[in-house]
Amino acid sequence: MALSTTSTKLYGALAGCGLIWAAGQTYVIHSFGFIWYIAFADGLVNTILLAAACWLINNNLRYYQPGKGSYLNILIWCGALAAICTLGCRWILPLLTTGDAYLQLLINSVMIRAFIDFLAIGWMAMISIIYYSQIDQKDNEKRKAEAEKLARDAELYNLRQQLQPHFLFNSLNSINALIGFKPDEARRMIHQLSDFLRGTLKKDDQLQVPLTDELTHLNLYLDIEKVRFGHRLQTEISCDELSGAAILPSMLLQPIVENAIKFGLYDTTGEVVVSIRAEMEGSFLILMVQNPYDPQTSRPKQGTGFGLRGVQRRLYLLFARNDLMETHANDNIFTTIIKIPQL
Repeated sequence: MALSTTSTKLYGALAGCGLIWAAGQTYVIHSFGFIWYIAFADGLVNTILLAAACWLINNNLRYYQPGKGSYLNILIWCGALAAICTLGCRWILPLLTTGDAYLQLLINSVMIRAFIDFLAIGWMAMISIIYYSQIDQKDNEKRKAEAEKLARDAELYNLRQQLQPHFLFNSLNSINALIGFKPDEARRMIHQLSDFLRGTLKKDDQLQVPLTDELTHLNLYLDIEKVRFGHRLQTEISCDELSGAAILPSMLLQPIVENAIKFGLYDTTGEVVVSIRAEMEGSFLILMVQNPYDPQTSRPKQGTGFGLRGVQRRLYLLFARNDLMETHANDNIFTTIIKIPQL
């Protein structure tokens, strides 16, 4: 739509230039002492032929952009079209006008007419090359952006597809273990898993959601994990008033919390508290997830698992920054900090 509007304006401007050209040439011929009819016929015929030549060169350049070594061909085309326009005037105008003085002027001005027509057609060719080159460049940039977006979407989708089976297999194994001696707990876990997966399928990898919605969905995941680990898993969730309305990519907290549970509970037998805090700091939403870990059995410094690597990659794909996630391990507490720009 925008391209069509721009083309319409361009053709309108060229039509205006044509009228001005015809009026100017008519005035010049009349200034030599010829009657208005002869001057008008001269200006009209020359303008029509010149407009046809300009349209032809413009239309060709619309579909054919010359390469670096092809500009000589454009000059040859401009020269040939200028010669055709001049010869057309030399042949048509004697049929529309009379008088030896005008015919002598027409013959004497052939070279001047050819040179002026060559300049006019050359300007049209140059304008067309620049105009259509810009259009092609914009189209190429648009296609490149769309291709990059498709590749980014595909990678984000691949990250999700790698994260979901890991959690799903763990949940199904826990359900299988509960069926024999705690069937009620197994049924409750199945319902919770169903609610969690239903909410996951409705979400988009690039959808920005409020923190309150993200925490609501995260609680479904934590309810499932609490069925798996029982009283051993305790959680503390806190956020200030401003951070509740802040937005973040959907499903961002779940792999971080899953990583915290993995390092905090898998190698211990006691109770573990996973802390989740959110606060605003300038134009950033700061998310902090902390869990205790046993330095003898866990090595968070050397590898934070695919979950955190996937989160870091996802943040880079969405915000083009590598400094939005930090991890620290101090005093047997492993901390993951995420900064979400509020655009």
